[in-house]
Amino acid sequence: MLIRGARQVGKSTAVRHLGGQFDHFLEVNFEEQRQVHKLFETDLDPYQICQNLSILYNIPIIPGKTLLFFDEVQACIPAISSLRFFYEKYPELHVIAAGSLLEFALADMPSFGVGRIRSMFMYPLTFNEFLEASGETLLLEAKKKASPESPLTEPVHQKLIGMLKRFLILGGMPEAVAAYVQDHDFIRCSQILDDIITSLRADFAKYKKQVPLLRISEIFDSVVQQAGDKFIYAKAHSESNHKQMKEAVDLLIMAGWVLPVTHTSANGLPLGAESNPKKRKLHVLDTGIFQRILGLPLNDILLENDLEVINKGAIAEQYAGLEILKAGSCYRPGSLYFWHREAKSSNAEIDYVVQAGQQIIPVEIKSGKKGAMKSLHLFMQEKNPPYGVRFSLENYATFEKIRVYPLYAVGDWMGQFET
Repeated sequence: MLIRGARQVGKSTAVRHLGGQFDHFLEVNFEEQRQVHKLFETDLDPYQICQNLSILYNIPIIPGKTLLFFDEVQACIPAISSLRFFYEKYPELHVIAAGSLLEFALADMPSFGVGRIRSMFMYPLTFNEFLEASGETLLLEAKKKASPESPLTEPVHQKLIGMLKRFLILGGMPEAVAAYVQDHDFIRCSQILDDIITSLRADFAKYKKQVPLLRISEIFDSVVQQAGDKFIYAKAHSESNHKQMKEAVDLLIMAGWVLPVTHTSANGLPLGAESNPKKRKLHVLDTGIFQRILGLPLNDILLENDLEVINKGAIAEQYAGLEILKAGSCYRPGSLYFWHREAKSSNAEIDYVVQAGQQIIPVEIKSGKKGAMKSLHLFMQEKNPPYGVRFSLENYATFEKIRVYPLYAVGDWMGQFET
């Protein structure tokens, strides 16, 4: 198994936790332990590799009893190549690999053992996982049982809104969530997020040497500034040309720190068949990192009853998109789509268009409790979906063919369609 995802989303910690279920756990960090690379420089026979690793680390490697973990595997390309031979010749042994900037290493490999290596894609924590980490198991259970036909009581609804606001500030990076659970100190959590951002910017130099570090950092900041709108390269105010800026965006997407939301005509499935990559919005992987870079006033998020005061609601839209992605299958990379129609008399935009089973459902995100649904009604008239969905700070409700869910229920609603 190969765990793929952006840096510091908890890949290594999750594997170590799983390692506690085995009698033996052997972790090889290819960035720290450079001498191990020599074991993969000649023969990639898995039995020989395991024998040498067992001697080197003084840990027995026994099928069914040992979990072998290759961490920071991007630092040793032959180790990635060896995974296919573990599958073919030593399938009874549990082997997991993970790494930072892994997508770049895979892109440079001529062959990647298709059908022999199972990839698992990992994101920061979901809102439900945040509730569970906070010890709010009863609140989580009540939320999962609620629906437009059976809404929550107002006090429970308000408590969830309060927890959601905290999650928007913290985001889902495991280190920040763990710090919050420990002492509920937002200042400390903000410092942790700042440290993550600093290490993220340091990683920019590792992406591709042909794109200057300053350009990548500049584009990343522009992604944050243009949140909620279609991304326009000219607004980056860069001295570089369009091709270089586009490459910087592509590198950030490949690294997993920027997530594209692509325009689709939404005339049929799959949604990507009629998508237009020239029209897309760009989201940052985590709302906590987003709000720290943008410098949002934390008191406004915590105390205001309307998130519209926060950057025109962009943080709510970003959160919803992330929850949609996280609710998808972990065995394939997810995609986000939106719909936009420009006309003199009827300009309309739907924040997200999602595949729910074999149906196309329009999803509108509202950062407050009020707001017209003109675009949603127009889409429904034109495309005739079975129903539309609106997420806001309102409690569960229904309005004709439109189902209203609270923002904190995005993952619950989307998760029911995934198998």
